[in-house]
Amino acid sequence: MDEVKALVSDIKNRNLKPIYFLMGEEPYYIDRISDYIQETILSEEEKGFNQMVLYGRDVSIDDIIANAKRFPMMAEYQVVIVKEAQELSRTIENLVTYVSQPQPTTILVFNYKYKTLDKRKSLYKALKKTCVVFESKKLYEDKVPSWISRVLAGQNYSITPKASQMLTEFLGTDLSKISNELNKLKIVLPEGTQITPELIEENIGISKDYNNFELHKAIGARDVLKAHKIVKYFGENPKDNPMVVTVGFLHTYFAKLLHLHGLNDKSPRSVASALKISPYFTEEYIVAARNYPMKKVSSIIGLLREFDVKSKGVGANAIPQKDLLKEMIVKVMS
Repeated sequence: MDEVKALVSDIKNRNLKPIYFLMGEEPYYIDRISDYIQETILSEEEKGFNQMVLYGRDVSIDDIIANAKRFPMMAEYQVVIVKEAQELSRTIENLVTYVSQPQPTTILVFNYKYKTLDKRKSLYKALKKTCVVFESKKLYEDKVPSWISRVLAGQNYSITPKASQMLTEFLGTDLSKISNELNKLKIVLPEGTQITPELIEENIGISKDYNNFELHKAIGARDVLKAHKIVKYFGENPKDNPMVVTVGFLHTYFAKLLHLHGLNDKSPRSVASALKISPYFTEEYIVAARNYPMKKVSSIIGLLREFDVKSKGVGANAIPQKDLLKEMIVKVMS
């Protein structure tokens, strides 16, 4: 995120480079940087003659170079943006000749999503010398809640740890999807608001009480009644709460408990660092580790693998999901 801020700051201050090669698994920042270039480098009057958007599936590298070598009309720069540039992956190395001598009055932007250049080859090495190569890496799930908090803090909002965990659980690691939901919240909530589970439930529709986060919390605390209430809700709303997702969350949870059991230092700070969780949740994991000894945790992980197969229809074709869920929770908490 600091790299993105520095890059945007350079563009804002007109410290421009001839080529911006934006690549990587996470499209969110690729789109953000590309859109910022598209919106800010040229004035509205200049864009008509000096800004064009090309698509990788419709053009060749030679077409892109021909457009890039044009001179701007009544403007300092022209901007050429190549979207879906990953479609050119087989011939992308042919760009190296242009990169060695780019047109100084052209800002050429590549949106090379879900892939990266081979860093051993000539194109990457040439780009690194005088241009910008930005790699947008996939954000791991344990990093998403803190990303949500940082983004909101920069926009004069805050969010509770549970609320950010709810969003992560429901939306996964797709930053574009998360950003869209946050934008919806910002439309209805004034600046300075702290986003809570109640506000998420009210405005996004994610239940604050019946979700996978609350389920593993109930299991960890051995709150049998609450766990069965959540599972009953899941069984009645299978489309919003698919069993395969629940099993995956529980597997991750118990894998972390197994890791916790293997730690020599079980202080809250050490646990948070080792398990890659928010310090806010460390006590819950420590309590769960007391409730589930290492041997039990190992057997539960094996059990969850069995139910993962069953949830996909193997060996349990005639068993409804709600019954599989109940059986799984009984065995996990027995």
